Amino acid sequence: MAELDPGQMLSQGQTQFFIPATASLAERRPRTLKHGESFAVFDHSGDAIAGPGSPEGLYYRDTRHLSHLYLTINGLRPILLSSAVRDDNTMLTCDLTNPDFFDEDGRLAVEHDLIHLRRTRFLWRGAVYERVTVRNFDAKDRAIQIDVGFAADFADLFEIRGMTRKHKGTVRAPEISQAQVRLSYVGLDDVERFTHIQFDPVPDKLTEGSAHFDMTVPAGKRCTLFMRICSNAAEPAQSLPFEYLATLREAMQGAKQARKRGGTLRSSNALFNEVAGRSVSDIAMLSTDTDYGPYPYAGIPWFSTVFGRDAIITALQMLWLDPTLSRGVLGYLAAHQATSFDPAADAEPGKILHEVRRGEMAELGEVPFRHYYGSIDSTPLFVMLAGAYLDRTGDIGFLRGILPQIEAALAWVDDHGDRDGDGFVEYGRLTDQGLQNQGWKDSHDSVFHADGEIARGPIALAEVQAYVYGAWRAAADLFQATGDMVRATGYRARAEDLRHRFDAAFFDAKLNSYVLALDGDKRPCRVRASNAGHVLYTGLALDARAASVVSTLMAPASFSGWGVRTIASTEARYNPMSYHNGSIWPHDNALIAAGFSRYGFRREAARIFEGLFSAATYVDLMRLPELFCGFPRRRSQGPTFYPVACSPQAWSAATPLSLVQSCLGLGFDVQKEEICLREPIMPAFLQNLTVSGLQIGAGAVDIGFDRMDDKVVVRPLGRSGSARIVTIA
Repeated sequence: MAELDPGQMLSQGQTQFFIPATASLAERRPRTLKHGESFAVFDHSGDAIAGPGSPEGLYYRDTRHLSHLYLTINGLRPILLSSAVRDDNTMLTCDLTNPDFFDEDGRLAVEHDLIHLRRTRFLWRGAVYERVTVRNFDAKDRAIQIDVGFAADFADLFEIRGMTRKHKGTVRAPEISQAQVRLSYVGLDDVERFTHIQFDPVPDKLTEGSAHFDMTVPAGKRCTLFMRICSNAAEPAQSLPFEYLATLREAMQGAKQARKRGGTLRSSNALFNEVAGRSVSDIAMLSTDTDYGPYPYAGIPWFSTVFGRDAIITALQMLWLDPTLSRGVLGYLAAHQATSFDPAADAEPGKILHEVRRGEMAELGEVPFRHYYGSIDSTPLFVMLAGAYLDRTGDIGFLRGILPQIEAALAWVDDHGDRDGDGFVEYGRLTDQGLQNQGWKDSHDSVFHADGEIARGPIALAEVQAYVYGAWRAAADLFQATGDMVRATGYRARAEDLRHRFDAAFFDAKLNSYVLALDGDKRPCRVRASNAGHVLYTGLALDARAASVVSTLMAPASFSGWGVRTIASTEARYNPMSYHNGSIWPHDNALIAAGFSRYGFRREAARIFEGLFSAATYVDLMRLPELFCGFPRRRSQGPTFYPVACSPQAWSAATPLSLVQSCLGLGFDVQKEEICLREPIMPAFLQNLTVSGLQIGAGAVDIGFDRMDDKVVVRPLGRSGSARIVTIA
């Protein structure tokens, strides 16, 4: 995802898509809810207060349908006691109390902390449901006034991210009835977008921007009001209290079913259980049901939509626990693969999606992301995921159904990926409106030379060659499974040839690692970067290089104590507060750790696991964000947060679960129905771990792991079918 510095002299196409850092999201402690195509961001008191850089509000398909929500008691904002999102992410609860109330003469009329307000809110099928319970703990009855202010700006997400539009559509006059308000907007795309707000009981006064309630709360008693804020074409509720409870049960049941997919984890460490539980809940919440199965949307607030790269990597991280996610991602991306040339969308036949947007600006072409294909790595990663899914499940029937799309993706690598015929895959945007950098580090300054000079394209990134290698290895397995031995042999040979050509072009003995990239003149970008860890992830690195790459990535210049930085602190453009040049990304570290494990460096993988787990314990809701700053770890202090990081973010949520697999050396032989454990280890914060319901073939197993000094004892706890556990020394 792109974040660009508006101060740089860039093309108009680039400066449109940066994310403004006018305020820190961490400072506001945002509370997020999501279901389907809708998500909502509120502050810690449950309000939504729009302002420069603020993403707060209710969104549906990249449009903000609620930009302002503000509750007061007797004209004053309540005092926050606490707020939290349930462990399953279904409900936000905010506990508030009254401030001191003074009469007209300035005398204290009602002391603080006598009136308790509890706001319980959830999001389901495009609507926010809220119950406000007001309880009087005073010894006498109290007459109070509750006001709820609201507004809908119908802003496109890219406007909220900082883009200015010259022209907008028409805001229609509000429609107000006894207990309902309908706000609407007709965009320049001739689509009406509306917000429907309903209250129960009937407000004493209702206007286009506020609802006013006069209530007398008896001593020791409570009063309740309900509201529903709907961002799509739902019918008004006949009884809001009844619908609130019925819909809440439906939402909780839906979340429970989503969390039940795949295996489960439980450990002796209560904090790790919270981190892992939040990870599973976040993946469940971010996953949107499509015609092809569940699809993990990338992150809230900026990226709650389909992203190709993010979803594929999330699916790879989760594959060992939940293969259904991979199937949903593969099915969706296969159905939306590019079949023709479209320079404005950076589309070429066979290319896999980068991003989908459904807002007004995307529909009008004001931003190129309606169906945008400007990522160099989604296409080989798509083939990699198909091969990994086959290896995990043996589901050749499903893969036969998308084999034409797999073949088209492989053809794209040959026909369009290698732009200059040098045997490596490079990227270069087709118009100046597209993303300048099209790897996962897509900031304008993320690919550079040792002296800091920005690399000019077309650019061949180290990790992209690794993904191509992984794709060719996967293609060999897929074609072998379908009986096409000629193509299977051919792709294996191509993959092996790439290993040696890549080593000659990318390994730098002075760096003791792989270079970041080759620029358009084939000059190496001699930068120590985390990208080298991805080379280990797919197995592209020669065995003789692995130890030096691991050593370089775990040296203090790269490993901060929390995780591996995107670039080392010794590099010219290092900035620990930057988006891609010195920060720490959990998903990046998950792939690095998986690469370490692949080459037998599981103890180093466990060090990464320990760093990221410790970081998570300092984060609100035990949730790893999209990224955090790359400052060195300090004793008894948490990590430094990045101001506009998405949270939750799918591939960050999947990271703790992926790290478990890497440390256990866990793999699958679906033909033999075997779960294989190769020299498993566990980090020091885990004494015992249980993995339950781990499926293989038609069976499943429960496994216990006990750490004894530096060894791990594996205990089979139960199984169904013919599944079995194999430990490999």
